[in-house]
Amino acid sequence: MSGFISILLVSLVFVIIYQIGKASEYAAAMKGAETVKYKTNRVLAWLLVGFYVVMLYGIWKCNAYFQGMMLPVAASENGGKFDSMFMITLVVTGIVFFLTQTLLFWFAYRYQTTETRKSHYFAHSNKLELVWTTIPAIVMAVLVAVGLKNWATFTSAAPADATVVEIVGKQFNWLVRYPGKDKEIGKRDFRKINDANNVLGLDWSDPHNNDDIISQKGELHLVVNKPVKLLIGSRDVIHDVGLPHFRLKMDAVPGITTTMWFKPTVTTEEMKKITNNPNFVYEISCDQMCGKGHYSMRGTIIVETQEQYDKWMSEQQTYYAEANPAAAPAAPAAPKADEKADTNKKAVTMK
Repeated sequence: MSGFISILLVSLVFVIIYQIGKASEYAAAMKGAETVKYKTNRVLAWLLVGFYVVMLYGIWKCNAYFQGMMLPVAASENGGKFDSMFMITLVVTGIVFFLTQTLLFWFAYRYQTTETRKSHYFAHSNKLELVWTTIPAIVMAVLVAVGLKNWATFTSAAPADATVVEIVGKQFNWLVRYPGKDKEIGKRDFRKINDANNVLGLDWSDPHNNDDIISQKGELHLVVNKPVKLLIGSRDVIHDVGLPHFRLKMDAVPGITTTMWFKPTVTTEEMKKITNNPNFVYEISCDQMCGKGHYSMRGTIIVETQEQYDKWMSEQQTYYAEANPAAAPAAPAAPKADEKADTNKKAVTMK
């Protein structure tokens, strides 16, 4: 309903402006074109001032509205740098925006043609062109340099103690692979991909694959304050690993392994308290339109302590055991009732 009223009000404003224009034409025919022109200039100048005030009010209201939609504090070490870069860019461009828009509307009002003054028009100024080309170019170069520095940080070589985790996109979910006790990610071969028992095409001739763990629910477990290196790939089309709470994203390209690393600094439980949301979860989003099921391609991240991570890992079954149940070691069979009786009898005899 409020949207309809807004559209109606905007339509009425255009109707009023149109009627003012028509009235000016009729007045010009009756009183003379010069007199009407000066009056029209004054009306339009005041309309521009009014529009400027309304525009500033709209910007303030939109800012207040979007403040509630902003992400919470960055949950990674690198994320803080990106937040700083964003704020610097916002301040610089905001100052330029308000300065240029204020001058635009002020000049239209202040230097309108009147009965005693005629506006001056000049077609070209080399000095002016040089100023408003050079200054923005320098400012943009500085902003780009800061951005490239931050980009190089999380795409550079990861620290030696970083945990390596592979994340692969496919229509329409994420596959996450963790190295086992050997701390090594095994080899993959796309020709061996089989949704029944080999979703990533693991090469079973590589012994490093035998203890790897795969989560097909897109659940990524990370240790707080410990760097993690992501090996990113795709099984089909281009996806994009979006980590909004960590201020990072990277394309997942078929046939190419891309990488990035970061250090999570806020556990999931801590972020629940910060956001005052007991249901809060870190999200892995696909930031690339990848097909009709794109909307459902969502994973979750659990940032926890080292003890919690080790406990979770100890409860996971290797993908080799899942894919090859016949080759997995069988659990010892429970003793039968008569066997238990014999055992107890032997124990009593020995005593």
